Amino acid sequence: MKKRAKQRATDDLLPEYDFSKGVRGRYASRYWKGTNLVALAPDVAKVFKTSDQVNAALRGLIEIAGKVSGVR
Repeated sequence: MKKRAKQRATDDLLPEYDFSKGVRGRYASRYWKGTNLVALAPDVAKVFKTSDQVNAALRGLIEIAGKVSGVR
């Protein structure tokens, strides 16, 4: 019991923050995959229902932009 009290005295976390049931590294694999979330405006989200549709449209735009400006 004394050990726990001593630990809390030096800890910066408030008592209401309870990480006792936390799992270390639970989302690490998602982080390392490099997932990048982008929020779409509501009007755009109505047109593109899936991420595959958004990616296809952006790839098409990249292709067109590359042909027009020589970038790629």
